[in-house]
Amino acid sequence: MTASLKNDTIRQQQTLKDYIMKLNENTKDILKNFSEINTNILIKPGNQLATISTMRNIFAKATISESFEKEFGIYDLNEFLSVVSSLNKPEISLQDKFMTIASEGSKSKAKYFYSDPSVIVAPTKDVNMPEADVTFSLTESNLTELKKMAAILKTPDLALVGEKGGDVVLKVCDKKNDTSNNFDIVVGENATADYTFYFKVENMKMISGSYDVSVSSKSISHFQNTKLPIQYWIALEPDSSISK
Repeated sequence: MTASLKNDTIRQQQTLKDYIMKLNENTKDILKNFSEINTNILIKPGNQLATISTMRNIFAKATISESFEKEFGIYDLNEFLSVVSSLNKPEISLQDKFMTIASEGSKSKAKYFYSDPSVIVAPTKDVNMPEADVTFSLTESNLTELKKMAAILKTPDLALVGEKGGDVVLKVCDKKNDTSNNFDIVVGENATADYTFYFKVENMKMISGSYDVSVSSKSISHFQNTKLPIQYWIALEPDSSISK
C-alpha cells in the first residue's frame, strides 16, 4: 500500500468514526412516538426531528440531544427501531446511501439502506400558530384518564367545551349520538366565550406527559410538553365552533 493510499484509508476510517452515534432512550421514545403518527420519517441535519401524519392533520417536532450529520429517510420507522433495540448498546454509522448498526465492540453489523425522500410524507414547513382563543394546562394524569375512558366507552371524539363565564371542560364523547356515554374533566374556569372545539381521539398521539395547550378557532391547536422539548400541532374537526 502506497503512503498516499494509506493516508486516504486512515482519513476514511476517521470520517466513519466521526459519524458513529448512539441514540439515547429519550430519542428512541420520541421516534417510537413519531412512528405512531407516521411510519416513515425524513431526518435532516441537526438535532431536531419532525413528522407529519399522512392526512396532514398532526404535526410534531422535537429537539434531541444527538445531532445528525446528513439528511436521510427511513421508510419503516418501527422496523428500524426493532433493529436498534435488538442490539447491545447499538452504534450507528451514517454512510452515503445506508447506515450500519452494530452492537458496541462487535464486528457484526446490520446494513440499513435509506429510503428515497420522494416516497416519504414529511413536513415541508413549520406551522404558524394563530392567536389562541383558549389556553389551558393538561396534566399527565388527566390526559391518561381521558384516553383510558375513551377506550372503555368506545367514544371517538374529544370535545373542548366552554360556556362564557363557566368552566372549561374536556369531554370524551360520540358527537353523533346525543345519548352516548361520556366522561369529562374540568381544565379551566371563566371561559371567555361559548365554544365547542372537536378533536378525534385517535389524533391525540402525544407522548406521555403534561402539556400547555393553545386552541385557535382557525382550526388548529398546539400542545407543548412541559418537561420535554417536544410539541404537537393537531387540527380541529370542521364542525368546531365559537361564539364570541
